[in-house]
Formats: sequence, C-alpha cells, structure tokens
Amino acid sequence: MGINIDSKAKGLMTTMQTYKHSLLGLFTCLCMLIAIPAHATPTIQHWTTDNGARIYFVAAPGLPMVDIQFTFDAGSARDNDKKGVSHLTNSLLDEGAGELNADQIAEQFDALGAEFGTGSYRDMAIMKLRSLTNPAQLTPALELFALTLSDPTFPLESFERNKKQTLIAIQSQLQSPQSIIGKAFFKALYGDHPYSAPSLGFEESVTALTRDDMVQYFKQYYVANNAVVAIVGDLDRAQAEAIAIQLTKGLTAGKAAAPVAPPAAIEKEMVINIEHPSTQTHISIGHPAMTRNDPDYFALYVGNHILGGSGLTSRISDEIREQRGLAYSAYSFFSPMREAGPFLMGLQTRNDQASDAIKVMFTTLQNFIDNGVTAEELEAAKRNITGGFPLRIASNSKILGYLGNIGFYNLPLDYLDNHNEHVNAVTIEQIKDAFKRRVHPDKMVTVTVGAAPPEVKAATGFE
Repeated sequence: MGINIDSKAKGLMTTMQTYKHSLLGLFTCLCMLIAIPAHATPTIQHWTTDNGARIYFVAAPGLPMVDIQFTFDAGSARDNDKKGVSHLTNSLLDEGAGELNADQIAEQFDALGAEFGTGSYRDMAIMKLRSLTNPAQLTPALELFALTLSDPTFPLESFERNKKQTLIAIQSQLQSPQSIIGKAFFKALYGDHPYSAPSLGFEESVTALTRDDMVQYFKQYYVANNAVVAIVGDLDRAQAEAIAIQLTKGLTAGKAAAPVAPPAAIEKEMVINIEHPSTQTHISIGHPAMTRNDPDYFALYVGNHILGGSGLTSRISDEIREQRGLAYSAYSFFSPMREAGPFLMGLQTRNDQASDAIKVMFTTLQNFIDNGVTAEELEAAKRNITGGFPLRIASNSKILGYLGNIGFYNLPLDYLDNHNEHVNAVTIEQIKDAFKRRVHPDKMVTVTVGAAPPEVKAATGFE
C-alpha cells in the first residue's frame, strides 16, 4: 500500500527558516542515496514501552536526521456506522494542540526545518515526523510532535472547514471514472464488511459527523496499546528509547482495537456495469485474496510478478498490449491487508474493445492457473525482484515504511533479512498450487465504467 502524507505548511518563513528547511531537504536527498549501504539489510531492534506502545528501531548513522512514524490501528475499518470519522479525525491532528493553533504548529515545524504529516487508510492511520538530530532542532520538534500526539484540540472552525473540504472531495470523485470504479469494486467485493466503504466516507455519513465524534474516536484509538512506533535515524538505542518514552508518555494506555472479522468469500461471478460518458471503459476484475502475513504470500507475489505485476514484460501486458493493442497498460496485483485484501486485474480500453479485453484477461488468467510458469519466467522474476530489493530499503524513509508494516502486521523481525531468500525459495509447483487454491476465475467480480456496458457475461466464459 502507497502512503500519501498530507503536509499543511502555513505562514511565511524567515530567511533562516527557509535555509533550515532547505538543509533538511538536502539531507533527505542524500539520505536516499547513502543512509544504508545498498547491499546491507538494517538491523531491527524492538521493545515495548511501559504503557504498551510497540517500538521498532533501526540505527542509521552517517546523516544527522531521524524519521519517526506512529501507526495506529485507526483506519476506516474502525468507522463502524460513522463512515469517514477516521479520515476526518486524522486530518485535524495538526489543526490545534495544547495552546497552539494550526498556524503556530505549522510555523514552528517550519522554523525547525522539520516535516510533519498524517495519513488515514482502510487498515491504519499514521503520524510522521522528520527532523535533524541536532538538539537545537530535535528537542523542540519532539516536544511539538508529542503535543500533537497527545493533546489535539479539534477546533470547531477547523472541523467545519475540513468537513466541508471532505464533502467537496467526495462530490468531485463522482466525476472520476477511476474513483467510481474503485468504490464500486470494493463495495462488490466486501459487501457489509468494513473494507467496503471508502476512507473518505459518504456524503450522508460525513454530513452527520460532529466534532464530538472526532474527540471520541481519538480517545478510543489513538492510544499506546493501539500504536506501533517506527524510528530510523542517527541515534543509538538509548537515544531511541528516550525518544520513545517522550513521545508515548502522554498517550493513555487504552486497549488494542478488536480484530476485524474476515470478509465473506464470494461464491459466484458478479458483473457490475456503470455507464459513464467517456471514450474509455475502465475495467477492474478480482476478489478478496490475501492477508499481509499470508502463508502463500511469496508464492502469490512472485507468481503475480510474472502474470501481471512486472509491467510490459508480464503475460497480461503481452497479451493485451503487445499481441492485440487493446490497451496501453494492463496489470494485476495483490493488495494484502490485515484481512484478505483484493486480487485485482485492471485496464482501460476503448469502449468498443471492452468485451474483447475482458475475455483476453480471463483467458490469460485461466491459462496461467492451468499451466503455471516456465523455469525461464521464474528465474527472470526472481532476478528482477531480488535485484531491485536493495533500492526498496535504500533510504531512511523507505525503511521507516517497512518498520511500520512489520510492526502493524506482526511480521517477523528478520523479514528484511530473509526477503530475498523467501523469493528465491519459491518453486514452479508452489506458484501453480497457490494460484489454483487462491485465485478463482469463476468467482470474480467484474466492474466496468464506460459509455455502454460490454457483453461481460459472454466475454468471461463463466455463465
């Protein structure tokens, strides 16, 4: 899953503030290149604070900076009957804290050359800080970050403004085929399950939200026992422990969120056609498939790299684009989540080609399941995945993301060390077995958004 961080910088900076901010940007760029040697995997240290927060730390000496991420089990899967409350709560965390208003928070972070951000998704909500480790910058940055973590004030004026902005965003999505198909796809896959609703919520649900809903949501879910804290930077263990204590001591212990129920399996094929005035038909095909700690994770991951996850060299791209010219881009991917995230095949094509494209997608998938992969395909996929892995952990920010996921999804501490070993251990037989057991063409949801509904039933062959 990609992480979008919303940074709300407000107010004018002085010349010195601009300099400090630029300096941090320079360190950021350098960090992406040399923070961790490309051939090494970082050593992860883990402990739990007295009030229950789980800490994951990687020492990254060489550049005087630190990245910190709090990951709370507070995504939209926790919205219950107040759809959109998680997103709106998260968006207000830097709008006021303690005695400070939004402008003062933004100005102080800017003056310190620090970067602050938040994000809210289906599984999780996050808060991030990046700062130089010089005490003159780090000490006040940590104090300000701790204040936003433990004492947000949810000003009524900011609540009303952000609520209005959210409603505008929801309205604008009604004109976007990509947003329309995404919402329809998740609703069809997950029904009444918490994953079915968009993170922004719905117009009716967001309209009904009150400031008190934000306060109550924060009190329940932004607590130590519901938090994973990732720290990456030019620190030793003692410094990291001191930072963890400073940032978490203001959190109430609280309770970890209850497990989300698994989604119901789809028992038969489903076709949804949504008419939209466009020259292109957007197509999404799939069903719930894989959790982040799934025992079949690596077999499905490597297999999908060959099927539709490796760009122009994948089978789906070859059949759709190269052989028939039906679309510029065609792909497949697994989106693993705490509970079964979707397997999805997708493309955009001319309206009059939609039926043909869908048929080719299903035929390609069925051939892949029936016949598996070749030794040459598997070897090329392994080289591509393992060869690119060092770049995926080559910066502090990238390691930070992995740490957050390792903690949130309860992955082993040696996950990064053993990643390539797990990839290289995947066999042709494992891929074929996993896809036959886990991917079911006759139980796929097919959603199309375009000018006219294609003949999807006839195209799939699973009437």
